[in-house]
Amino acid sequence: MSADTVPPKSRRLLLLVPLALFLGLAALFLLQLLSGRNVADIPSALIGQLAPETNLPPLEGMNLPGLDSKAFAGRVTLVNVWASWCAPCREEHPLLLALAGDGRFALVGLNYKDSTENARRFLGSLGNPYSAIGVDSSGRTAIDWGVYGVPETFLVGKDGKILYKHIGPLSEQAVADTLMPEIEKALAAD
Repeated sequence: MSADTVPPKSRRLLLLVPLALFLGLAALFLLQLLSGRNVADIPSALIGQLAPETNLPPLEGMNLPGLDSKAFAGRVTLVNVWASWCAPCREEHPLLLALAGDGRFALVGLNYKDSTENARRFLGSLGNPYSAIGVDSSGRTAIDWGVYGVPETFLVGKDGKILYKHIGPLSEQAVADTLMPEIEKALAAD
């Protein structure tokens, strides 16, 4: 059947199909955008589950232990996934330094797909908030933790279960409104 044999009315309808599909998708995206839902709130299947078994080597030259999930037992632990090449990690770093001053919980780092020299230089210039740093050069451990991208921060309770996950860089508002209340709940739990 050639284009000449397609009735003109059908030809016009065929031309409107792509336009209708485009308008439908545009409306769907607009509804999602205006829904007020925070797109960074991606639920984690690990919330309420034991933290993945982790045993990462330490960052060379830092004189700190590596990251071992057995060390989480009996203590509230904040696990921050970071890298020197990550610009948002620089943004949140002053907040991590402030959080490190609270001795009621441990703040540990999971260094993701980074070079040793660059990671040490990053911490040397910005300060080191971590009491332990594990090096995940292959990214395999981050996959086990369900990491979507850096930075991400996990709150692990005294029982070793993941209680909360923050995706993206921490902000002052996120720390005050969400993270600290979650930490307080974890500290109060038996």
